[in-house]
Amino acid sequence: MTIKLIQKHLVRGTQEFALVDDYVSIRTKARFRKTEEMRVMLTVLDPDPVISESYLNFNSRVNGEPLVSLFLGKPNTEAFNAFVNELKRQAQEAFHAFAGLRSATPPAGLNGNLHDEPAETEDMAPDQRTKIRRTLDSTRLDEAVQMLRQYLDEEATQPLITALEALKEDPKSEKLLAQAVNAFDGLGSRQGAVLTYAPYVSIVLSDDPFNW
Repeated sequence: MTIKLIQKHLVRGTQEFALVDDYVSIRTKARFRKTEEMRVMLTVLDPDPVISESYLNFNSRVNGEPLVSLFLGKPNTEAFNAFVNELKRQAQEAFHAFAGLRSATPPAGLNGNLHDEPAETEDMAPDQRTKIRRTLDSTRLDEAVQMLRQYLDEEATQPLITALEALKEDPKSEKLLAQAVNAFDGLGSRQGAVLTYAPYVSIVLSDDPFNW
């Protein structure tokens, strides 16, 4: 079921949000401007929103930039809160599923650890936690490279593509990971597009996917 929120502002125009499958569809129409449409993958959203002036922002997990910005309290408190809570829930679940992590709350009636990772990461030594979070999936790295080549300007993103291809061959390398981070940092305004079309990059750059 698609969940929508339509917000209207006298000065800033109209914006419509829809939760569809694994992304947020955003349609905006500002005064004297053409309608703009975009998609933001749920996996790249930090599920904890931040209030900034008259907006509530869902920021990028990687660079902290606002990706989804809602007018506070519009169209009414009940509809606004319902949409925000659902977006928070779906963003967290999408990231856990995409990263292959356990749900923070086990289903009722199931006890114990259903996966191979330790039940309480807080008790691990720092070097042990580092090894776990730096074990990346070569297949997903390859998928990210293919998505970048297919949907974005390959010349502009070539440094990141090169870094990801090297990391794919040695996914445990801290040196190659650092190169990928530096390449992403050099993308500037293209970072948002990279995270939208190749969401596994957010896993690569995540400081600590176990920090729920």
